[in-house]
Amino acid sequence: METVEHKVPYFSQWESPEMTLAVLSEGAAALHRDPLWRNSGAETIEEYARWAVNVCGMACLKMILAARGELHPILSLARGCTDYGGYVVNEADASIKGLIYAPFVSFVGERFGLAAETLTNIPTTDIPEVLSEGRFFIASVSSAIRWPQREPPSKGGHLVLVTAASRESVRFHNPSGHDRANQADVVVPLSTFDRFFANRGIAVSF
Repeated sequence: METVEHKVPYFSQWESPEMTLAVLSEGAAALHRDPLWRNSGAETIEEYARWAVNVCGMACLKMILAARGELHPILSLARGCTDYGGYVVNEADASIKGLIYAPFVSFVGERFGLAAETLTNIPTTDIPEVLSEGRFFIASVSSAIRWPQREPPSKGGHLVLVTAASRESVRFHNPSGHDRANQADVVVPLSTFDRFFANRGIAVSF
């Protein structure tokens, strides 16, 4: 089954997309050096660094909204989603839990008029059908998908935006890809995607 093609701008979950390897080696502390941090909508660089490592889902949403001509700071999206319960912030230890799918679905529906649906136990081979009605698919994968030749330690834990799929391959934007080849319009065989895919995600359409 063929999928509907989308022209989707790419956005990283950090404002400077080239910072991924620094974040992998140093953690969120590396983001204190991001010269573009204010573009996130954060009030302080500390707020930016705290959130940026948790907002792969908001980066996916930012890309979907940009595809219909709307640009939103990523922290503005994260705050709105938090209001709906899509993130749970623990002020005691500064931890952030999320993305929680059901509140996200309510958030994007009420705030942006997007039709969204949580999907679980989805075989990788069903992704083309998920996208066949002009939908996007925010897929739960291992963050190790940036190195598709490797075996992932587990499945899930990171979100990418699938924009097209066929019986042979999947194309996606990765909010934390470490170089251009692993960020925008990444294409991998369906069998490769399957090794990282946790068989769950969120289908979204305009």
